[in-house]
Amino acid sequence: MPYEYLDDVAIADIAFVATGRDLPETFIAAAEATLNVMIENPGDIEPRERRDLSCENEALDLLLFDFLNELIYYKDAERLMLRVRDVSISGRDGAYRLEALAEGEVLDPARHEQRADVKAVTLHKFTLEQVPEGWRATVILDI
Repeated sequence: MPYEYLDDVAIADIAFVATGRDLPETFIAAAEATLNVMIENPGDIEPRERRDLSCENEALDLLLFDFLNELIYYKDAERLMLRVRDVSISGRDGAYRLEALAEGEVLDPARHEQRADVKAVTLHKFTLEQVPEGWRATVILDI
């Protein structure tokens, strides 16, 4: 499993570690973990709508932070539950840029079992680091 929930990190929030062989895989795993906090069955999300996402930041870890908050924004603004299909990350002119394809559908309480309402990603204990196996992100979500 490319992500694992941490029970002993946050009391009122939800924490997880997402891993991947490279940055795109790690970002996708973090997006999937975030979605799975919101609904029990992310595999039931059908690709009915598409969003092309883009973020830019001078810091790689804050690029992940912005990316996850963008997914939460779509949940709040459009009730759109998105699964990330493809991520590319490039660095240029002192900044990192992310381009991602996300597909999903509007939350349907009859088909999507809701778990928690994620409000935001927090910076508390937020990390993105390169490890021998690839990359690891530690994330705490405010619920």
